Amino acid sequence: MLTILQKEITSYLSSLVAYVTIGVFLLVLGLFLWVFPDTSILDYGYADLGNMFSTIPYLFMFLIPAITMRSLAEEKKEGTFELLATRPITDWQIVLGKYFACLLLVLLALLPTLVYVYSVHQLGNPIGNLDVGAVIGSYIGLFLLGGTFVAIGIFASSITKNQIIAFTLAVFMCFFMFSGFDSLSGLLSFQNSEIQNLGINEHYGAISRGVLDTRDLVYFLSMIGLFLLFTKTVLGGRKW
Repeated sequence: MLTILQKEITSYLSSLVAYVTIGVFLLVLGLFLWVFPDTSILDYGYADLGNMFSTIPYLFMFLIPAITMRSLAEEKKEGTFELLATRPITDWQIVLGKYFACLLLVLLALLPTLVYVYSVHQLGNPIGNLDVGAVIGSYIGLFLLGGTFVAIGIFASSITKNQIIAFTLAVFMCFFMFSGFDSLSGLLSFQNSEIQNLGINEHYGAISRGVLDTRDLVYFLSMIGLFLLFTKTVLGGRKW
């Protein structure tokens, strides 16, 4: 698994795709935080990072599929997966190696956002007037959200040889899992809370408020495990 993880990281970092994707992510996030009047912290007048943590999930819906789309689809298209499968490694090692490699890239994309946290921390009056607990909780939520989206993206990449199709499927599934159940609850007049609890947004919002509930942790870990299991099942039943 470690060999696959190292191979994937080296492959990503040796191409411009990862740098361009992460660069665009940080640029768009910076525009939302500091430039666009409706979401700018400077216009808001308060040392608050709520806009950042509410914007990143929607940027993740495009960033993460762009990272994961080539993980298995490219292997299948180039015919290199057969060579990989002949090595003394299991399907689970292949899936987890690629999963953790993509997750590491997501974490690398998040690290520069700490500059925004420091900037808002310094802009507070007095300096440091920032809800640190909520910030920590939000980063934990982003890590779990990123892990779930990566699992979804890996699954989408496993069911097609076309990277564009893998990207499109992953974007749709990430959006539906994050916001789709909220929309469904709005259409139905009964059991709204039960339907909302099926979606990621409800659990991400709870963690972002600094409330670490074991039910939310179990939800995210279950979603990650479920989509990784789907991916392993697809690889186990390959006929290509």
